[in-house]
Amino acid sequence: MAEVIFSSWGREIVDNRKGQPQPLGELQIKLPAQYLEDGEIKAFIGWDGLILLDKNVDVVAMAAEYMKRVQEKYCCGKCTPGKKGTRVLQDTLARILAGHGQEEDLQTIEDLALLLESCKCTLCMTSAIPVFDTIKYFRDEYLAYTRGEKTPAVNLRYTDKLTAPCMDRCPAHIDIPAYIEEIKDRRFDESLDVIRRNMPIPAVCGRVCPHPCETACRRALVDEPVSIMVLKRVAADHEWMHHKTPPMKPAPAKGKTVCVVGGGPAGISTAYYLALDGFKVTILDMLPEPGGTVAVGIPDYRMPRDLLRREYEIVEALGVEIRYNTKLGVDVSLKELKEQYDAVFLGVGAFRSKPMGVEGEDAGYEGFSEGGINYLRTVALGQPIKTGKRVIVVGGGNTAIDCVRVALREGAEDSILIYRRTRKEMPAESYEVDDADEEGVQFEFLRNPTRLVHEDGKVVGVEVVVMELGEPDESGRRRPAPMPGSEYVIPCDMVIPAIGQDPDLSFLEQDDLGIETTRWSTIVTKGGVLMTDSEGVFAGGDCEIGPMTVVAAVGQGRRAARAMSRWLTEGKAYRDDADAMEDLVAELGVFNKKEHTGLIGGLHREHQPKVSGAERARNYAEIELAMPESQAVTEAERCLRCYRVGMIAVG
Repeated sequence: MAEVIFSSWGREIVDNRKGQPQPLGELQIKLPAQYLEDGEIKAFIGWDGLILLDKNVDVVAMAAEYMKRVQEKYCCGKCTPGKKGTRVLQDTLARILAGHGQEEDLQTIEDLALLLESCKCTLCMTSAIPVFDTIKYFRDEYLAYTRGEKTPAVNLRYTDKLTAPCMDRCPAHIDIPAYIEEIKDRRFDESLDVIRRNMPIPAVCGRVCPHPCETACRRALVDEPVSIMVLKRVAADHEWMHHKTPPMKPAPAKGKTVCVVGGGPAGISTAYYLALDGFKVTILDMLPEPGGTVAVGIPDYRMPRDLLRREYEIVEALGVEIRYNTKLGVDVSLKELKEQYDAVFLGVGAFRSKPMGVEGEDAGYEGFSEGGINYLRTVALGQPIKTGKRVIVVGGGNTAIDCVRVALREGAEDSILIYRRTRKEMPAESYEVDDADEEGVQFEFLRNPTRLVHEDGKVVGVEVVVMELGEPDESGRRRPAPMPGSEYVIPCDMVIPAIGQDPDLSFLEQDDLGIETTRWSTIVTKGGVLMTDSEGVFAGGDCEIGPMTVVAAVGQGRRAARAMSRWLTEGKAYRDDADAMEDLVAELGVFNKKEHTGLIGGLHREHQPKVSGAERARNYAEIELAMPESQAVTEAERCLRCYRVGMIAVG
């Protein structure tokens, strides 16, 4: 990025206006030098201060424009301090900018600090912070206006964005404070409308999302984070439980056709937003039923199949056609799809299991599974498979946890998870590990398989070596190393490797379309719009970035749909202001885990009811039950409504 001329970001002052550049110290400012094709970023003003990258920026004019947008676009008007305070700020700054201000106006602005601290939410009080900074550190520029020595120069373009710590951390960038506010007011339909602007499968993400948003919930700085994921489920469940018809209607037909390959979260999201925009969309899926990885990789006790099918029926009602049992590279080629459709989206997922690299795994022994994702898919589709009485699953992710839990439900007497690190380092969600523990799964930590033990062509055990943790590796976790001579055998009659999976991109070998791939077997896309090197072919989800969460795939699907719409109607795929500001704010970061809120805690998190481990371990009934709506309202009231506004100046 360009040299920082001045910064009050993070409440740390860096002032390079008059001499030797000062070091940024611990301040981490991540702003790109360029903004789209408009030019250079000259400044950023927002919830935590001011960042000036060009000494010629008119700070007074920028502060006035910023507060004008805050007051007119984002102030909700639901509290007097915010409504009145931001209006006084707007009017006072406008008067100064017009040459009618007085020096005492600066004191008027500074006196508003105490009033804005009593706002209903954080939007107005945080928006005033950078304005106060400009008064304090650029007072001479304000005085130049009050004396008639300066007039504004209109030479910059401003772009603003509303965000929040939770919104920023959510890969789909859902307006979380808005949908929680609607639940608080018992407006469940309106809450679901807000969610669907960015999330077309709310019943799914209300159940299986790892909720990264909750790691950036400011309520956690006071007591406990808000149950953001569960509240999403409450809004989604309200609709089907009350037999309501979703209100979405597609725009008039645009006369363009799109083929989406893969009906998982990325594919269905792409199809949903393109259909709403008026495009005719066809989904091709290799599975015999809807859902992609969610259907065959997430067991019914976490995501009931009937509710998953309902999500897809809603998308079909928008005019989307879904063709099942159709595999790219087998039933149709990518070249044929390019000829038949105006654009193609590749969302083929990651269904090819990674090998363990141990002796005997390629020998075809009875009792050795092809991989965790294949085991889950076979069980989910009701295909013939024999689950052993003593099952070992190798891995530490969510797929591995699902495998050991499914094995119990398929009749295993002992279901054992082997992981080469400790429980603390497991990438699986901690609550999923807790659930497995409650259901009777056995854990063998700091163990790594070295070979399969067999008799008469059947697996009878796994030789493992004891591991010890050393220094952290590139993932930040301590690197496991084997202890020589510590090998021993764990008896079993079935082994399921679940150490990860890759996309199967063999279909690209049929046609020379020039689509670049990586050594990790993922597709390369360009320019932040998810288009490949083949014009009109886009890609997203697991096949673009590797195995990811459902919500991350949804976010990519929505981004792809927006870019594809522009490409189909304007002939060019590009990021617009909404995309660019999403990326810029995400890079800058919104949540400050060191922030002192000044609030008194004690309102603890509400939890949804749950079936006990003893009851649930032998069936596929949903184990996390619906949170009562009255309880959801109570939980929604804990939300601090942590909105922030940021604005860049480009020239």
